[in-house]
Order: sequence, then structure tokens, then C-alpha cells
Amino acid sequence: MSAFATDARTTHAAGVERLLASYWAVPPGSPVRLAKRTSNLFRSRAATDAPGLDTSGLTQVIGVDVDARTADVAGMCTYEDLVAATLPFGLAPLVVPQLKTITLGGAVTGLGIESTSFRNGLPHESVLEMDILTGAGELVTVSRGDTGEHAELFRAFPNSYGTLGYAVRLRIELEPVLPFVELTHLRFHRLDDLVAAMAEIVGSAALDGVAVEYLDGVVFSADEAYLCLGRRTAASGPVSDYTRQRIFYRSMQHDDGAVHDRLTTLDYLWRWDTDWFWCSEAFGAQHPLVRRFWPRRLRRSRSYASLMRVERRYDLGNRIERLKGLPPRERVIQDVEVPIERCAEFLDWFLANVPIEPIWLCPLRLRGDDAWPLYPMEPHRSYVNVGFWSTVPVGAVEGETNRRIEREVAGLDGHKSLYSDAFYSRDEFDDLYGGGAYRAAKARYDPDSRLLDLYEKAVQRR
Repeated sequence: MSAFATDARTTHAAGVERLLASYWAVPPGSPVRLAKRTSNLFRSRAATDAPGLDTSGLTQVIGVDVDARTADVAGMCTYEDLVAATLPFGLAPLVVPQLKTITLGGAVTGLGIESTSFRNGLPHESVLEMDILTGAGELVTVSRGDTGEHAELFRAFPNSYGTLGYAVRLRIELEPVLPFVELTHLRFHRLDDLVAAMAEIVGSAALDGVAVEYLDGVVFSADEAYLCLGRRTAASGPVSDYTRQRIFYRSMQHDDGAVHDRLTTLDYLWRWDTDWFWCSEAFGAQHPLVRRFWPRRLRRSRSYASLMRVERRYDLGNRIERLKGLPPRERVIQDVEVPIERCAEFLDWFLANVPIEPIWLCPLRLRGDDAWPLYPMEPHRSYVNVGFWSTVPVGAVEGETNRRIEREVAGLDGHKSLYSDAFYSRDEFDDLYGGGAYRAAKARYDPDSRLLDLYEKAVQRR
């Protein structure tokens, strides 16, 4: 059975025509960029008056093929809209990143991750086919397993952050889901024990003989950390609701052993969005009185991101720090991947050197046998994504704490995501992010450099 809407196909085709027209309307030699209402990038960028490409017709789900378990999706469609279209058929994307406003195209070109990544890898690995508008203005179709003339672009697109082109349409795999997710929160007093349990689950998709289908964790301190194990179920029963007064990550905390919980599958997929993980606390949204009067429809990542943009525009945080007689603060908003066998070592270092908690943990392993050149993780090797998002007092040089983290991660054979501030030299960056493969793809698909270079965008923040 297919659920393809003719009007969605027509809307998409018209949107592609507008996109192409807007590209060719940009004067030759002028930079090309997308016109976007929202962004999940957290690095500073230089202001520009350049017109953006028209993406107004590229935000919808084009269709869901229930029998094939696939969805055709426009590149600027959000996961919130995609999940709303697939869940009625008992299907979901193989990986659903944590925030509702993340787009399919963004998750593929910028990488994404979630609690299914230990068994399903990263979002780009579930892509079957893509239409990409290249920097040269060509609309190119690339597909998995293609050994033809555009195979290079399919492999180089993940982690290119829109510097080789933009995904216009993606066909992705879906997987069956059930109405509810049963959760078990396990407390650990030693990080070594937590990482050992995580490695066991990644290797067998089970713990003590019980299947595990979702897996992530939270570290509050060196002696208080949790794994959150999820399992699909159709059994009816009471469910928790963390869109009201209760806060999801706080529900994990207990003294010893395990606690259990249940969520609808929809609420599980968006369990982190309501409070932007725990970052809503910075805006007072976790204070019981404030929370009572904060509209539920505005308890979501998009609202907090809007508030953060206002704070950054007027430098409100540092103004408050000055009034307190304190130095300005450095943003440390990062996700890093380290091999699972080095995870406890990194966490010990981080807790001893960076005053940020909680910390998010999300294990992952690539699905297939192939590596992806711009983010060269080893196939068949387990990693842990470690996420930390806050500020620290500024150091003696710009980005001092971020630079220390970069050195530590590189020393542990890891990588960091490029959605936030980076401070690598050009040579370091090329070594870590497939510089040779990137330059070859760039020369072919953006020969006139209409799009930014990846180093310029990720490090020089142009």
C-alpha cells in the first residue's frame, strides 16, 4: 500500500522549480545560501545580505510507501512533520534526531543521532536516494549502491553541511514501531560499569536476556549516571507525560537499581524536545511556578532557540555576568564521538576539567561495511556520542575550553560534530574530516565556489 498524495508531488515539483529559479537569479560570482526560518547550528556566522534560495515548496512529506517501508520527503521537511505522517502507519524513520525542527536534509548533510543509533547507525545510512542541487546549479540524483558517475557525491554528502549542495528530496527507509515504549532507567555509581553495560547492549541488543531497542544515558556526576533502556510494546497501560510539570531527565534519578516508566511512542521520540534536553533551565522553564504559566505549546526546542538567538544578539548573558562582577563566558556546545573503549577515560577527563553537567551519552555503530569519507568512523567499531551544552568562564585565549576538548577527543581517536564552534588549523581539519575526498567532490560539484568551503563554514564561521 502506498500513501502518495498527488497534490504533494505537484507541490514538490513546483517547489523545485522555484528553488532552481532562485538559484539562477543569484548573480554570477555571488555566494549561494538557503533562506531558512530556523537553524540547529550553534556556531556564530558572519552576517550577509545575500538573497537566500527559495525553499518554500520543499517542506512536506511527499509520500509514504507502507509496503516498501519507505518515505519520500522534501529536503526541508522537519522530523516533526515526518513522524506525524509515518506513525499512523506504525512506522518511523530508523533514526529520529532529538529536536522537532531538525530537517531531513539537515540531519543527512550535518549528521544526526538518537537512541536507535546503536543498531541503526546515523540518518544518512538509511537514505536510499537523494536529489541534490549542487553548487554548480545541477539537480543530480544519487542513490545507495550506485557505482555510476555520481557515487562520489552520495558518499561525500554526509557532513558536508551544505557546502557541496542541498538535498531537495530524500527517499529513506522506515521501520515498524508499536504504540508505546517501556523504559528502564539503570543507575551506576561507576562510569566504568556504565560503559561496560552499554558495550554489552550494543553488541547484543539485549541486557540480561531482555531486548533493548532504544539506548542512551545521562551522567550527572562521576558517581551518578544512568542508562535509559527502551523496548517497544503494544500493551496498554498508564503512561507518563513530561510536557506538563514533570521533567524527563529528572525522572531518571533514583538511589539504586532500576526504575521503570512508559511513554507513548510519539512522546518518547520527542522526550528531549520539551526541555531542550535540560537547557530550558537557563530560561527558568524548569522552575515550578514559571513552568505552570509557561504555555505548553511554547515548551519546545524552537522556543528556547529563539530566546537564545535574542540573548546572543544583545549579549544579555555577559551583561548580567558583568553586573555580578564576573568575567564573560565561553559557549561550550558540543557533541563528540569517542570509541566506546575510551568513553570512561574521556568522561573522567571531562568531569575533572570542564564544569558542565549533565552530560548526554548515545552509543552508535555504523550499519554497513563502508566508511563515510567526511566523517571517517570505522565500520564495526562502537562509539559513544557525548553531548554537553553550556558555558564556562572565558580563558586566556578565544575558545580555550573548546580547544582543550578538541585536543582530548583527537587524542582518543574521536571526532566532534561541526554544528558548533570549532578551532582546528586547516591541516588538522583536513586530517580529521576527509580533506582530500572533500576537495575532489568540491572541485566537481561546486567548481566556481558558489557555496562556502567546509573549513570556512565550520571553523572560520563565514
